[in-house]
Amino acid sequence: MVKKTFFTVGPSELYPTVPAHVQTALEQKIGVISHRSKQFQELYKHTTDGLRTLLSIPDNYQIFFLSSATEIWERIIQNCVEHASFHCVNGSFSKRFYEFSGELGKKAFKAEAAFGKGFYPENIEIPSETEAICLTQNETSSGVSMPVADINKIREKNKEALLFVDSVSSLPYPEFDFTKIDSTFFSVQKCFGLPAGLGVWILNDRVIEKAKQLEAKKVLTGTYHTISSILSKAKDNQTPETPNVWNIFLLGKVIEDMNKKGIATIRKETEVKADMLYSYIKDSNNFSFGVEEPAHRSKTTIVANTAIPAPEVNKKLEPFDLAVGSGYSSYKEKQIRIANFPAYSVEKTEELVNALKKTVG
Repeated sequence: MVKKTFFTVGPSELYPTVPAHVQTALEQKIGVISHRSKQFQELYKHTTDGLRTLLSIPDNYQIFFLSSATEIWERIIQNCVEHASFHCVNGSFSKRFYEFSGELGKKAFKAEAAFGKGFYPENIEIPSETEAICLTQNETSSGVSMPVADINKIREKNKEALLFVDSVSSLPYPEFDFTKIDSTFFSVQKCFGLPAGLGVWILNDRVIEKAKQLEAKKVLTGTYHTISSILSKAKDNQTPETPNVWNIFLLGKVIEDMNKKGIATIRKETEVKADMLYSYIKDSNNFSFGVEEPAHRSKTTIVANTAIPAPEVNKKLEPFDLAVGSGYSSYKEKQIRIANFPAYSVEKTEELVNALKKTVG
């Protein structure tokens, strides 16, 4: 059995209760039930009801299950953009979201910031022809976060366009005001501590209406995963195709655990752990902040520049059965990324900090 704890940003460490839930899934033969069965409808509803409670999602929002957040990028552009989208680009994932729009034949506008830098709402000018504003709340590649208050300011200045928020590596930490956003989405292999293979899309009636308008104009919005096709099944707690039933079941169980713990406690612990990690980086002789502006530092994806190549950092952590993530792409050796997700306890995070102090300084 592997004893090492992986503070990697995705796939990440499993939520502590997942092994027990896997055993339950095996006992109940979740892997072989029909997605048209009553049993599936019940577990689908259990998962979506739990998520509504955890995130305080209003009734006029639907919850869809897709293959990944990457697929959701494509579905957003296909279903909700006839001509133009706007993107804030400051890292590899926000850039890819932007590129999807151009690849699908749309006019893609962008505001761009350097890697490790954030945005200021007062400096963002969004063209009036924009139909979808696409924001990355937590840029997993760089550790830059967009404060919820700034997302709200962007909405106040741009009320007509739909506003989509990528929260792949931050939910359930950010407390969104759902009156200010039209949609958000995440993948389960990060903050929800599950194996990869499931994307969760939360979208409101304005998004659904836009998709219907494009369909009425005979705009191609996809095939089996158009918003209309997914919605027609979601109303009956089903999906158009055979989904990742296993992960939907596990997600429901983890969300149940999170609700028992309480979202306020989860958010508070996230902040305590983030403060612990950033305090260490501040005092370290070999690490420095990957994100200079404190307001833009992610609470869930902690990024540090490292004077020691990232692989060497992990070699030093091996005797402690701990590992951190390397930097992304060209920053692979120049930075480390530390996941600060609900799966990690305050005590385990403190253990990581103490090991780094001893071995790296």
